[in-house]
Amino acid sequence: MNYYSLNKKAPNTSFQEAVIRGLAPDKGLYFPESIAPLDPSFFETIEDKSNTEIAFEAIKQFIVPEIPEDVLKTIVEETLNFDFPVVKINENISTLELFHGPTMAFKDVGARFMARCLGYFNKTNTKDVNVLVATSGDTGGAVANGFLGVKGVNVVILYPSGKVSDIQEKQLTTLGQNITALEVDGVFDDCQDMVKQAFMDTELTSKMQLTSANSINIARWLPQLFYFMFTYKQLKSKHKDLVFSVPSGNFGNICAGMVAQKLGLPITHFIAANNANDTIVNYMLTESYNPKPSVQTISNAMDVGNPSNFIRIQELHNNDYDTLKANLSSYSFTDEETKAALLEIYHDWNYIADPHGAVGYLGAKEYLKSNDAHVIFLETAHPTKFLDVVTDVIKENVDLPPQIQSVMHKEKVSIQIDSYGELKSFLLNN
Repeated sequence: MNYYSLNKKAPNTSFQEAVIRGLAPDKGLYFPESIAPLDPSFFETIEDKSNTEIAFEAIKQFIVPEIPEDVLKTIVEETLNFDFPVVKINENISTLELFHGPTMAFKDVGARFMARCLGYFNKTNTKDVNVLVATSGDTGGAVANGFLGVKGVNVVILYPSGKVSDIQEKQLTTLGQNITALEVDGVFDDCQDMVKQAFMDTELTSKMQLTSANSINIARWLPQLFYFMFTYKQLKSKHKDLVFSVPSGNFGNICAGMVAQKLGLPITHFIAANNANDTIVNYMLTESYNPKPSVQTISNAMDVGNPSNFIRIQELHNNDYDTLKANLSSYSFTDEETKAALLEIYHDWNYIADPHGAVGYLGAKEYLKSNDAHVIFLETAHPTKFLDVVTDVIKENVDLPPQIQSVMHKEKVSIQIDSYGELKSFLLNN
């Protein structure tokens, strides 16, 4: 499988080169040259397959033979060593829990998968690879955990000071070894802009190998299609029209779901559930894309004003607005509405959600006002990762799982920066 840049001004390249580069030389995101639908029999018998069998079959066309089949099977098995349960909320709504991994966030899958791919490629690489990642919350911890101790890989995480939860900050600042956290005086978009600037800085790239572990990287982005397959496996015999409400920030997760749809997974529709960062909501109303600075919310992992992956979503729909509009609805909700939803889910359905899942729940309810379907919202992080918000709303204590307890009392170690020049200086001198 070859990959091309969505800016169409760079040579096509291999999976390995796309993973190691992260971003194409023309600043474009990489995209697979083709997406071949799976045989219909795959979906007819999906409930008879294990999660690892499903994931391997779904992703192998994008990776084999650059990573041999036996190695890819091992990577998939090691990535998916936890559960992905679907929990019924009511007759019309379920939730897919994506927080059973080591850092209790959906990004564990992509981070672990990418780390293992990069580890395989790096076996024959004499130069260290430097992974740069901007995080608005959960990406940092997932990447730090996924890459911890990987030989020949150094990880530098940029996060906005004061704009991630305390537990999220602990997860990305306490590991040490090959992980460094840079605390940026700014918002997530500033962190993301610095990472992109570093990729384009020839003085840096001539001296070191840089790549990204954000969802702009195909090895971080594509494995997220597994979630949608696993949900279908669990609900296939119970519901006909399945719609996914995806809490959306950088739009990588929902985009991967649309790849699963291209592979033949029978998904009826997608809902992009947004907080106050409503760039895509406005685009879907006006067909005019106007990115704007992100604003801080209680669902901070979605605080993105210019979502990188939306260009991939447009490509999946042949850059046709009407085709996209038929497949995607987008809604925006305030912090007040999110808190009300947290309380409603707890009181009415005896379920504790996190703020991102609550936004997904609101998206599901909005869609069901005028449509008949079964909607699955993605619960993307464990509620204790946003403990202050959740306990303040539901007025109940929430038990801390072992994954969270293990970092609570560790000492934060970060380096404060406020400009690209300081990032560049750090990279050149470390």
